[in-house]
Parts: sequence; C-alpha cells; structure tokens
Amino acid sequence: MPRLKVSVIVPVHNTGHYIEECAPSLLGQSLPADAYEVIYVDDGSTDDTLARLEKLAADHPNVQVHTQPNSGWPGAPRNLGLRHAKGEYVQFVDHDDKLGPEALERLYEHAVRNDADVVVGKMSSTMVRPRRLFRHTVDSCTIENDELMQSLSPHKMFRRAFVEEHGLRFPEGPWILEDLAFVSAAYLKAERIAILADYPCYYWMKRDDGGNNTRHRFDPRYGFWDNTRTIVRQIKDGTTPSDDIDALQNRLLHRLYHVEVLSRTREPEILREEPAEQIPRFEAARAVALEEFPQAVREGLPGVSRVRDRLLERGDYEGARAFAEHVRAVTARYRSGPLRWADGCLTADVTLDLLRGDGEPLVLLERDGTWWLDPALLDGVPGGEDGYEVPDPLRHAYAEIVVKDRDREDWWYPEGDLEVRLEPAGEGRSRLVASGQLRLDPERLAGGRPLERGVYDVWGFVRLLGVDRLVRLSARDADGTPEAKTPAAVGPALSGGRIALPYWTAGHQLALDVDQRLRRFGPDTAEAAAANDARAGRALPLPYVTAASGGPVKVKVTVAARTVTARLVPAAEGTSVRLRLPERLDLPSGRHPVTFPKATEPAAYAVVSDGALLRLEGPAYTAGAGRRLLDALAGNPRLRRLRDRTGR
Repeated sequence: MPRLKVSVIVPVHNTGHYIEECAPSLLGQSLPADAYEVIYVDDGSTDDTLARLEKLAADHPNVQVHTQPNSGWPGAPRNLGLRHAKGEYVQFVDHDDKLGPEALERLYEHAVRNDADVVVGKMSSTMVRPRRLFRHTVDSCTIENDELMQSLSPHKMFRRAFVEEHGLRFPEGPWILEDLAFVSAAYLKAERIAILADYPCYYWMKRDDGGNNTRHRFDPRYGFWDNTRTIVRQIKDGTTPSDDIDALQNRLLHRLYHVEVLSRTREPEILREEPAEQIPRFEAARAVALEEFPQAVREGLPGVSRVRDRLLERGDYEGARAFAEHVRAVTARYRSGPLRWADGCLTADVTLDLLRGDGEPLVLLERDGTWWLDPALLDGVPGGEDGYEVPDPLRHAYAEIVVKDRDREDWWYPEGDLEVRLEPAGEGRSRLVASGQLRLDPERLAGGRPLERGVYDVWGFVRLLGVDRLVRLSARDADGTPEAKTPAAVGPALSGGRIALPYWTAGHQLALDVDQRLRRFGPDTAEAAAANDARAGRALPLPYVTAASGGPVKVKVTVAARTVTARLVPAAEGTSVRLRLPERLDLPSGRHPVTFPKATEPAAYAVVSDGALLRLEGPAYTAGAGRRLLDALAGNPRLRRLRDRTGR
C-alpha cells in the first residue's frame, strides 16, 4: 500500500446535510484516493450525523469515523483525529467548508518541495475580505514574516512529525480562540513555513443557519479574555521583548491587539451593541490592554487606532462611541482615468483616498513639523480639542486593487502596487493618497493562469491611518469613456481566443466578463462600436477591439434567420478584429443582415451570390460603382480572384 501523504481531519457535531456538501470536495481530490485518508471525528452528535458518516465510510475505503462524548468545541475532536492520523501531513477541515479539487495535491507538493513544517494555502470565503498574505506564493519563510498573523485559522497543512515533536495540541472543551492558540504556537516553532497563494485551496463557507459564526464568543463560559491573555503570553514566551515598535514580538502582538482587543472600541461593534452589554466588554478590553500588551505595541499603532487606544486606556466609553460615529462616516473614494486595453491588459490610472462624512477629504494638519489628526474626526470627543498627534502618517498604510470571482468567491491580485504618499491639500493640510495603475491581465490574473469563464468584480482596498475600507471601482468616479466597454480578444492564438468584456454593473462597479458569461459580444458593445465608428471616421463592421494575443474566437450569429458559427479574427493592424463567416451560406443572392444573439440591430451585412459569401459590409456601408460591377460579375472565377486580391 502506498505511503499516506495526507490525513484530513474533520470534527463534526450535529452536522446533518452539511456533510454531503463538504464530502464531495474531500473525496474528489486530484490526489489518488490511496494516498490520503479522511478522518471524521463525531463529537457526540444527537441527530443523524453519525449514520451519514458511517455510510460515507462504507462507500469509501479511505474514510474512517471515530466518535467521542460531546466536548462542546472542535479542539478535542481534532486532537483525537491527530492520534489516529497516519499521513505525512495533516490538513484540518471544518465540516461545513470545502477544498479546491487540487488542494491536497498542490499543498503536499509545495510542502515537500520546500521541506515545510506548515503550509498556508490560499483561502477563499463568503465571510471575509481579501488578505494581503495571499498576494504571492512563498517557498519558505518564518514567523518573521508577520503577515502570517493575518491567517490564524487552523485550516492549514502541518507536518505530522513536527506536530508530534513539539506536542502541539488544541485546547479542549469550550475554549474560544483555540485555533489561534494552536496556529500561533506552530508558527513560533516552525523552521520553514510556505504559502501557496496561486491556487484556491480552502473555501470557508458561511452556513445558511449561522451555525459557524462566533456569536457566543463573549459568553463567560468560553473564556474569551482569559484565552486572549494565554495567547499573548505564549507569543511573549516565544519572542524577545523590546521597546522597538518594529521588533518581532511587538509586530506579532499588533494583530492580536488590533483584532481581539481594540475592536471592542470601534465601529461597528461599539455602535451596534447596547451599552449594558458593551460597557463590560470595554472594561475587560481595557484591563487586558493595560496588563498584557507592552507599551511599544500601542505606541506603534497608526493615527486613528492611537485615538481609540488612548480612549480605551482612559476608560472613556462615551468618548470611544463618539469617535466611532465620526470614523464610521469615513468612506473611500476611487478616481480613475480612461480605461483602455494595452498589451493584453485592461489598464487605467487610479487614485484612492478617504473622505469624511461631510464629503471632504480626510486630512492631517501640520504644526511645527508634526502631524495632527483631522479635527473634524474629534468633534465632541473628550481631549479632542487639544488634538491627537500622528507620529508616522504612513504607519501600516497600504492600498491595493483586488478582483473578486463572482461565481467562485475567489480573490485575485493584479500585478503592480499602489504607492501611498502624503499630498499637500493647502493651508498646512495634507491628505493620504494611494495611486498607481490598474492592470488586469485575463491570461495571468488567476495565480499566473488564465481566468476561468465568469464575471470578475474590481475593488480597491485601502488601509490609511488605521481605517480599512473596501470600495467599488465605480463608473461614477471614473472617466466613463466608451472605451470602458470595449472588449478584447485574449488568449493564445493556437488554442483559440476568448472575449474579455469590461462593463459597468447596475451598481456602477467595474466588472470583467470573461468568455461571455453574462455579457454578449455585439449587443453589449454597441455603445463602444458607435464611439469607435466616430473616432475612425468610417463605419466599422464590428466594435473596435484590441486583439492582444488572442486567436480566433468562435461566436454565434444569425444571418437571414439562420444561426451559424462565425469567428472573430485579429485584423492585420493588430488593433481590431473582423468577423469571418463560412465561405458558403446557402442563402439567396443578396445582402443579408448579420445579427448577434439578443441584438436588435445588425452588426454587419453579408453579401451573398449563388450561396457563396462575397464579403461583409458595415451597417452604413455604401458600395461604389466599381464594387457593384464586381458583384454583378462575381460568378466569373478570374474576376473573383481579382476582387479577392484588391480586398474591396
């Protein structure tokens, strides 16, 4: 029997039909079935979950089922799965999530190739925003790469010998944050960590019944604050203390402080919950902040986060609420130059910044060589009349363009970076601006591979002064020239091209339709065709199209009520395509309209003689006397060759 490469460990409790949703992704892996095992551990289910699992095991030799009394949390079942695992690596999966079809094979190969103790696979999700960690595949790193702290869920691949060597186990019983405890310990111990970012490995799915949310996280039975302290101390024990805000320990603790503690002071949480419920959380967060987190962690916060921290430190709940109201009104603004196709990429110059609730830019004030937070954010906030200094306006600031696969929930990252800078705004004020170039390459955007057929929405993400915003790249803020809807023929010429069609959605967001998933070449590009007709000074038979690297693209058209398969072929000048119909149409002699599906107006006219296609004409084409004579004599082979040579 071949060596087991991977053990997949799945804790379950009263899972019901969600087993059938997850199981196909586990059992349909590209890795051979005899190279991996799936270990289900039932945590005392009281419904039909165990019966469903036993049926799976009966039908699949690589599935095993173990049971235990209910523990109330995933930690104990995962630990039991570890005791039964025989694979070289273990992969943790939750019962309501899914794996990409090649996930185990790719993760295992990446692990072995790089001799990794931990492999962090790209996660896609219906519940979370894109994570910068997954911009690039990394062969080998350590915890010094503090972006790893963006991903502390257990849904990763771990070398089993590494887990056993260091005695890594999940806390058992009702223990919220058990995943953070296990993963942060693994990061600290690992000699090599690899990141696989060019393939969606794990789909973290939101359940219809809300069963995988954390609505009970602050219930005293689950020990949220005590557990937070435990994880903080674990990180401190594994790193060296320092007063340097950029020292490793302080960088690792920054994530815990920002997400688990400081979030109790910010929108939406502090504004969503009733004060009677929120104030005890606020006070508990204050105690943990002051007792567990070094001053250097809090000094290293960006501008807006520093204000939240100071209000928390003073125990000023009302001030924190007032500040959160102002920050909640802050929005991101996207501005763009004309969209255009260049070298097979959809490109535009883009700028992102932040606006206050009144629509004015969020600014910093300069006083005696130091920067101070916009006073409009501090109106009514205790201590705000004196202002809040921002020692480093660029602290933790970044921005990026991200693309969401609407069908598959995958986030992709176009090439190129946006630069964040301070830009003068007059009268001693400046604003933070991120700018650069949008550059979407349909043939490389999916981790270096072509995008699959589908629709892709384009977003901008900014983190400025500690304020995170995801903003639609919107037609309202762009120079909406007709070129924005100009399609391109993309793809290798030998294997045949595809149509990539940019358009503005009903919500005014930029989207890219690849291979005519929702939009159609012809009816959905009439506006671009008309604009390009005007620019060229003559009627074109089709919308003006960048050929890029594309080869012929097959399309369906209607010619005189007959549906035929045509091809879009790059024109000689390399900046447009032409429609190529079959040489014989078996239609009566004459001029017949050529129409794309769902279009009402002809895109061209086919001139036919004795069933043979003579030529295509644009809708506004008028034949000269010479052309009419050639058509009249089209049956003469010598004249037909003359016509073909002239191209008229």
